[in-house]
Amino acid sequence: MLIFDWHGTLVDTLDAMYHAVDDMLPDFQSLGLMECMVAPEDSKTPEDARLVAYVREFAKLHPKVKADRKISRTDIFEVLFGDDQDAKQIAHKAFNHHYRTHYGTVKAFEPRVREVLQGLHRLGIQVGVITSRDREFFEHELAAVQKLDYPPGPSVWYVGDSTTDVIAAKRAGMTSVFFNGAQWDLPWLNRIFPGTHKHPDKPDVVVNDFSEFWALVLACEVGPP
Repeated sequence: MLIFDWHGTLVDTLDAMYHAVDDMLPDFQSLGLMECMVAPEDSKTPEDARLVAYVREFAKLHPKVKADRKISRTDIFEVLFGDDQDAKQIAHKAFNHHYRTHYGTVKAFEPRVREVLQGLHRLGIQVGVITSRDREFFEHELAAVQKLDYPPGPSVWYVGDSTTDVIAAKRAGMTSVFFNGAQWDLPWLNRIFPGTHKHPDKPDVVVNDFSEFWALVLACEVGPP
């Protein structure tokens, strides 16, 4: 079975997401989130520390972050709040309020998405979709969501584009497929997935596009004749 993350893997809604994040960051003071942000020395990488420092000082994302279009909302909140799940929940709720102003335009992350999904269906592979986005928005972007009754385990592949997706997959005992649509290079992948005691979760496999993903499916699910 395959479970796909929706945003940043199957579809591209990054522009709306970045607009909503910038709109919500000035709310951090009134929401009590400024004091919840991680200390610089607790950041995973120097780049993470700089992102936190910039948000603290300017209450917005650095223009380069938006220009690169690589980091997801869930990873932004992971960088800002670390393991503080309560703070992330408050931030996600505030995000949903502002995302309502910007969402609606949806396009496939890359042209082969529909072809790959149709191929998986022909192979008889069960497919599901998961998202942390509010159901109101998801239902607008996807007319119907498949309800799944399938136990988690290594035979379930969780395909997602964020470190949060990898953490969720590994903690649920599923096989983690990191969809590297942002085209991070190997040194950077090793930095965001260091495999340390504090940050142990690493993807089982990394694919850079849907052509690589399809080849992986054929190799692992179909196997040699």
